[in-house]
Amino acid sequence: MNNLIPKEIIKTSFLQKLPWGVLRYQWYLSLMPTATESYDLTEFDVVLSSSSALAKGVITQSNTVHICYCHTPTRYLWSDTHMYLAGLRYPFFIKKIIPYVLNKLRIWDYSAAQRVDVFIANSRFVAMRIKKYYKRESTVIYPPVDTHAFSISDSFEKYYLTGGRIVPYKKFDITVKAFNQLNIPLKVFGDGPHLKYLKKIAKSNIEFLGRVSDKELSKLYQKCAAFIHPQIEDFGITVVEAMASGRPVIAYDGGGARETVVPGITGEFFEEQSWEALADKIVRFKPHNYNSKTIKEHAEKFSADRFKKEIFEMIEKHLGISNQ
Repeated sequence: MNNLIPKEIIKTSFLQKLPWGVLRYQWYLSLMPTATESYDLTEFDVVLSSSSALAKGVITQSNTVHICYCHTPTRYLWSDTHMYLAGLRYPFFIKKIIPYVLNKLRIWDYSAAQRVDVFIANSRFVAMRIKKYYKRESTVIYPPVDTHAFSISDSFEKYYLTGGRIVPYKKFDITVKAFNQLNIPLKVFGDGPHLKYLKKIAKSNIEFLGRVSDKELSKLYQKCAAFIHPQIEDFGITVVEAMASGRPVIAYDGGGARETVVPGITGEFFEEQSWEALADKIVRFKPHNYNSKTIKEHAEKFSADRFKKEIFEMIEKHLGISNQ
């Protein structure tokens, strides 16, 4: 980040200075709306916020255009509240208090969403949730993927690939269970709290790589038979990275993958989020039927250059600026 934004213009809230404010920011959940609203943005004609939680709640001048790029309505306040509460590792009495805190935050979150002038959703899937929870319309601009960082190969190997942040909701366990049954090589990259469990249930045909460098990841994508995407994501960057490497994707039929994977051209869907359905799809999958160049060309639709162009066009539109 320091290479992109000069340190001198990065401004943090008062939470940064509180005890453990950086490492244990969850402790200050109830203060986050106040912290968000504390930023002085009076000097700006346009404010572009990037929000999956509270950033959309900044307060702007009446003549300022606030454009919010929304990755998702705040998950722990809306769609994933019960999952969030179930996964908390706090003492019993704190768990009893947190639902009341979340209820107040939910009211603030809805109110904050009404202050945004223009919503941009990172997928049609997210646009539907913005409409449901915030009662707001949005324009879809897919997020940037550095497609130029990935290249295709003339050949691939027998292993399949999956990975990312290893957390329960991403359903990597069904991938591990499917490959346990199939005894086909699977490589898993990434780290997270669910990794220990996956290692415990995995058989010897499954290799855990941990965190890998960008160069290593590019090669892993390039040489895999296919990339496995078992989860529901708002968009799914790894799916497009795999396709930018010319490799097909086997994805669960839900979330942002529906907008990026073209069945029979860039990959396939499995319809039930279970290891049995995934295993059945892999058994019938024929990686040689896919053309790497065609897959790569499709991935370019989600490039960073395209993203920059569409974002600037959106800003110009709402500021009344014309290039003509």
